Parts: sequence; structure tokens; C-alpha cells
Amino acid sequence: MRGPLGPVIGKYPSSSDSNGEMGNENNDIIKHNRKCRDLVFLVIFIAFWIAMIVNSSFAFNQGNPLRLNYGLDYKGNVCGDKHGDWDLRELELRYWSNPNQVYETGVKNSKFQLSNARSICLMDCPIPSEDSLNWVCDYPEGDIRISLDDWIDRNYDYFADLTPELRNTSLQLQGPCYPVIFPSVNVYWTCQFIARASNVSLTHWEQMGGVKVIEDIAIDKSIHKSVNSRSSVLKRYVADVGKAWPVLLVCGGLLPLFLSIIWLLMIRHFVAGMPWVTVIVFNVLMVSVTMFYYLKAGWIGNDAISPIIGEHDPYYRVSAREVNHLHAAAFFMTVLMIVAFLSSIAIVRRILMATSVLKVAAKVIGEVQALIIFPVIPYAMLAIFYMFWLSAALHLFSSGSVLQNDCGANCCAYNLKEKRLSCNSCCGYSIHYTSHIAAAILFHLFGCYWATQFFMACSSTVVAGSVASYYWTRGATSPEIPFLPVFSSMKRLARYSLGSVALGSLIVSSVESVRFILEALRRKLKHVNSIPGSWIGKVMYQTSQGCLRLIGCIIKSVNHNAYIMIAITGDVILFLGKLCVSLTSALFAFLMLDTHKYKSSHNKITSPLFPVLVCWGFGYIVATLFFGVVEMSIDTIILSFCQDSDEHQGTAQYAPPLLIETLNDENEMQRLMQ
Repeated sequence: MRGPLGPVIGKYPSSSDSNGEMGNENNDIIKHNRKCRDLVFLVIFIAFWIAMIVNSSFAFNQGNPLRLNYGLDYKGNVCGDKHGDWDLRELELRYWSNPNQVYETGVKNSKFQLSNARSICLMDCPIPSEDSLNWVCDYPEGDIRISLDDWIDRNYDYFADLTPELRNTSLQLQGPCYPVIFPSVNVYWTCQFIARASNVSLTHWEQMGGVKVIEDIAIDKSIHKSVNSRSSVLKRYVADVGKAWPVLLVCGGLLPLFLSIIWLLMIRHFVAGMPWVTVIVFNVLMVSVTMFYYLKAGWIGNDAISPIIGEHDPYYRVSAREVNHLHAAAFFMTVLMIVAFLSSIAIVRRILMATSVLKVAAKVIGEVQALIIFPVIPYAMLAIFYMFWLSAALHLFSSGSVLQNDCGANCCAYNLKEKRLSCNSCCGYSIHYTSHIAAAILFHLFGCYWATQFFMACSSTVVAGSVASYYWTRGATSPEIPFLPVFSSMKRLARYSLGSVALGSLIVSSVESVRFILEALRRKLKHVNSIPGSWIGKVMYQTSQGCLRLIGCIIKSVNHNAYIMIAITGDVILFLGKLCVSLTSALFAFLMLDTHKYKSSHNKITSPLFPVLVCWGFGYIVATLFFGVVEMSIDTIILSFCQDSDEHQGTAQYAPPLLIETLNDENEMQRLMQ
């Protein structure tokens, strides 16, 4: 969507002077008294920014991005966090100590949740011994006078140092030490049990008089269900974006900036061949990105993503939603690739028409050279905003209060600090979210969309003002138009139009957001039943349908009245150019994420899907800022030409010579005037 034209120069030619006669060189100007408009909405926009800062402050205070990947231990500490009761920076894996509790959570109709099972943070997943029985003991405290480092060096085992009383409680699976009976594997920083008990370890356990350990497939499924839940997957996706910040910086920021400037320079100097180059490069990039999705989905090659971290049995497989999502993305990209190829064939004739239109824009860029550099200013502002916004988003998604559950379970565990067996506080810990956190997240997402629309609208307004100044001087300098129209247009934007830009971007953001919500509601109702049976369901379904149609009309009206919407063939090439830049960003993101850094245990990316999509989106936004120079140049010149022709009885008086040459063809003229 293009930005609003707004007031561009404040004076323009008229067909009549003050005496009602035809205009001439001296009396051909209409002057307007200009003033600031929509100040109320500018105040609302400033208040919105203050609210964004307050909302982000709450996120930074309450959030902890480590919660997105790592679980909680039996004390409520976040694994991998150094700010808890213990310094757990090296202990990132969550391990459930009591296998019988894990089994109980997997039993049908059981009220005991996995979050209440006793868990601890470890450096690696324990494996049963081949000739004895290994133990995993609680953090050393109380009478266990060894340091945390010594506990780690002893492989979390101090069972031999326990008193007979504590050994007996351990044999009852009440701690402080628990046997390693089942092998486990690191699945997304969670030790998932393999439901095949070690015969050697089980024999030693029984010989020592330990209680019966239940061996069942439920012990495997319970943990897998928790790891593979929708909320856990969403948290990992958000965490992937945070871990991949160097990729976002390079592929979502610097690379599209470089490519966009190069594309503008090539349009300036090689305009005749650029449409063809753009179409060819676009199709090559579509195929390349699709192939990378095939690789990561496992459809070709041996580089599919795996939920298992580190070395493991190659014959042991674990399913994950991330893999299914990549399969869906690969299928979707295949459809897009086919559509893109067929569309490229269909627009061959339009490419020939687009070349002549782009020449006019190239001429403007050549004359007003500051237009090539100007988008760097809104680019820098958006870059700073996105860095702040992403950091706040990571903390906001991980905010909440860590509280002990009220499970009411009949379980007991030995407390080393209190030196007694406790049966009242054996429940685990969970992160509790409130409704205001969900509202804060929605507000944060809407704020990102509104701010993006605002900056892009400001950029488009400045470009439109600069190009209009160029047009009304017949492409030459004039005392009526400043030598540097870009800076003059920026001054007019700040002086007169910020309120209008805030209003326009708010309307677009609000309407699109409501449209998205209604569409989600419609799909949910349609999924339940094509036509809801209850009268309430029918009313909601029909209301959402009517609102969607109404919003569609509003969007068209806003586009028609507030934005320059002179449709010409050059827009097709510009759109493909934006896709070329964004697809290149996505391709290089795949390449960077395929390095060892993002496959290791600490920095491992669970799936390249979200980081690549974010880089793709950032690349498209950056390209829109720079390509908007050409886009707005074409639209503004065409609109100015139409205004010029209307003011001078159908004969434009101020059109640059190249524009007249381009529009000399009568058929082309009729097409533009329709």
C-alpha cells in the first residue's frame, strides 16, 4: 500500500488568473493558506508511543527470554539462568527425576500433571550405567557439603555419601537421589525418556530394595506431548528469532539496504534491461528458496531439521510440529513457484510497456538525486524501532509469574534444606499468565504495524512532494521551487502533515487488524460447521461476513481517496523487484542458519521457519521504502500530469519533455486516462 500524497508544494498552476482569463507565465499560480491539520491524531500518536514505552517497560521487568526454551526445576528456577537460587548457566536441560511420577502423568484420566513431577536442571541427559546403577541427586545443600561444580563433576551423584535414612527415602523414590533407570535423549532442551528400561540398572535397583518402577510407553508419550504442545512450539519459534538476531541484522537489515540501493542505481542507468533482469532473477530466487524448504523438510537431501540435540542413536526418531510446519511451508512455496512462473509468462507484454514508464521515473531520480539517499533516513528510524520492538517482544512473550502449583497430589519429597520429608509442598512450578499479558501482546503487535505504516507513509509523502516540485518546474530549477526539494518536502511534512499521516496510518492499521480478527473468527466458525446451527452462531457468522465485506469497501475507499492509486504497468516490475530483494534476504538467511553456530546445543535454532520469514518480511519493508521512490515518482508524475491537463483544457503545460514523449502514443494516452 502506498503512502498518502498529502500537500506537496502548496502552489500549483491554474487555468485562470484572478481576472478569469487564461493563465500566463506571471499569473498562473494558485496560492493556498496552509496550516497544520489533524493535530488531535498527532497527539494520539504521541500518546501511543508513550503507552508503547510503558508496555515495554513492563515486559523488560517481568519477562525472561530463557523461559521460551528452558523449563523450570523443582525450586522454580529457570534452567540456564544465573539469577535463580543457583547459578544454572551451564545447566540448560530439564530432567524429570522420578520416573513413576512421569508415568502417572501419562495415565488416562490422571489429574497429576507433568509440571508437578519433580524436575531438575542438568548439563546433559543421564544414561543408565552398563554395569551398575547411576543416580541423579538434588542440588547439594543442607548436610550435603559439596559445591555445585563438584556435584556436576560427580555426574550429579552423591548417593554414596547419604545417611542410611536418606538412602531409604531415595529407594522409595522420595529423594534426595533418584535412580537412572531409563535412557533419555535431549529433545529441545528436555530429557525425553525412552520407554526401554535398562535391564542392568533395573536389576540393581530391585536388589537394593527399591520400589517398583513402572515400565510403560506412557512415560515416553507424556514428555513428548508436553514438548510438542502448541504453546511450547510457539515459544520456541519466538526464541528462534531472538537467537538469530545476527541473521536478522545482516539478512533483514544490511543486505536489503545494499540490494535496494543497487537496484535504484541500475534503474537509473540501465532502465531498458532492468524489467527483464528483475523477472528472471525473481524466478531463480523462487526456485532457490523453495529448494531450501525442501532440504529442511527432508524431502530432498539429508539436511532435515531434527528435534534431537546432540549425539543420539540414529535409529531413534522423534516427531515434531516444526517438521510438519516445514512440510506445509514447502508445499505452499511449490504452489507459489508455479504461480510465479506462469505469471511471468503472462506479463511479457506488460514488461514492454513498463520500460517506457520507468524511464520517466529514472529521469526524475537522475535530476533529484537526493531521492536515492533519502530512504536511508526512515530506514534508520525503522531499524532502531524494530530492534527495540523485538527485544521488548521477546520479554513480553516470556513474561508472567513463576508460582508453585496447587496440585493436591499425594506425594512426598525429602527437603535437604529443611532436613525433613515434606508431603505438603511437592507440587511443581509453572509460569502463570494473566489476561492483561495477552492484551499487552496484542497492543505490542498492533503498535509495530501502526509504526511501520507511519514511517512508510512519511517516506512516501516526502517523495511525492519532491517529485511534484520537479514536475511543476518543467524538470528545471526555478526560484519558486527550492534547489533541494527533498529537504523542503521533509520540512513541509514536519510542519503541516504529521497529523494527517498519523490519521491515515491509524485508519489502515485499525481496519486491517479488525479485518484479520474477523477473518480468523469466520474461519473458526467455518471449521466448526459450515453454517452454525444455533441462532447465535448464525448471527455471528453472518455478521462477520458482512463486516468483512464492509471493511473491504472501506479499504478500497481509503486507498482511492487517501493514496495515489494510478495503476500502471511499472508497478508490476516494482513489486517483483521488492520480492527479489526479500527473497534474497530469505535465501541468505537459510545459508547463515545452516552454519554450525545455529546447530549447536546452546544456539540451536529449532526451525529456520520463523527467522527466515522475519528476514523475508524485513527485506520487503526495506525494499518498499527504497522502491517507493520509483513507485511514488511514477504515481505523482501521472497525477500531476492529469491535474495539469485538467487545469489547461486537456493540454499539459508543465510536463517534462520525456513524459510527453512517453505519452505521445495515443493508445497509451487513452489507457492512462481511463
